[in-house]
Amino acid sequence: MQTLEKPGHDTHGISPSGAVRIHATGRLHLGFLDPGASLGRRFGSLGLSIGGPATILDLGPAAQDRVAAADHAARQEVPRVSAWLERLKQASGIQRPLAVRLHEVLPAHAGFGSGTQLALALGRAFSELHGLPWSGADIARLLDRGGRSGVGIAAFERGGLLVDSGPRGAGSVPPLAARFDFPADWRIVLLLDTSRTGLHGAAEKQAMQGLPPFPQALSADLCHRVLMQILPAAAEQDFAPFAEGVNHLQQVIGNYFAAAQGGVYSSPAVGHVLDRITRQVGAGAAAVGQSSWGPTGFAIVPSQAAAEQAVAGARAAGLLGPFLEARIVTGANRGAQVMPSARHEAGISKPVACCSAAA
Repeated sequence: MQTLEKPGHDTHGISPSGAVRIHATGRLHLGFLDPGASLGRRFGSLGLSIGGPATILDLGPAAQDRVAAADHAARQEVPRVSAWLERLKQASGIQRPLAVRLHEVLPAHAGFGSGTQLALALGRAFSELHGLPWSGADIARLLDRGGRSGVGIAAFERGGLLVDSGPRGAGSVPPLAARFDFPADWRIVLLLDTSRTGLHGAAEKQAMQGLPPFPQALSADLCHRVLMQILPAAAEQDFAPFAEGVNHLQQVIGNYFAAAQGGVYSSPAVGHVLDRITRQVGAGAAAVGQSSWGPTGFAIVPSQAAAEQAVAGARAAGLLGPFLEARIVTGANRGAQVMPSARHEAGISKPVACCSAAA
């Protein structure tokens, strides 16, 4: 068990006797840059922190360890939150009872980085409550997150449009290579297919092991696109080259993973909507793709009006329905918010579902 620095002075401005609330947004994983590790580091990622779906939790003192869930989705996370809480206690040497309330969680296995955001939110709440100087990378290592991609950690800490350089090796956290603000006027249309989940767990590991070699020339091309097209276009709010670069990256990576996930898109329904949006707005007027293993798809467009038109067109064509939802969100250019929570233990432990952390 890894041991991190024990508590000392409270350097974060939140009383150790109070309760802490963390609000963390989701992220989109826009694609890997070098799955073949042609220079030693594997993967490397382009990612984007987004508004909309979020992780919101409270942590505070309690009579006994308890994890409360506000709804069905949060209830599914209770076992691993309980396990993570115990791991944080062991690493810090702090054993006082604590209560967690999960107000909102990101959709699991949908492409938003739900596990990493939840782990980091819990770890940050724990460190803030006890005055521990733990970084996001510290928490990620402790709770076994960020093994392939560092954009979830960077999204939690800083938000924005992000590039990581891939892990140095097993157990290392990928360092952040670049970060830019995402243009405030641009919008993201999220397409959520609630009838399925993306690959995860043992199936994901098996899929990764079965991938063919990734040509070094393709990796060089993708890195060139990110450095010389996507990032400067975002910095200068120049939408057309940004869209061209993201579309190219998504096409290359989608084709690479197609055999493992059943096509360029893991959800055919999401793929149909994105194809329609591309035809509707014209080439270069939308950056479309899938986040991670999906099934969530995205269409990045230059304005709120363009986003509304894209959603209206998909709805008019009968492509949206009870299991396929469209949401319009912005980018998120700041990291997770940390604040005191007004909830005392009584408020934290009034759950829809609740269990002891020892259960």
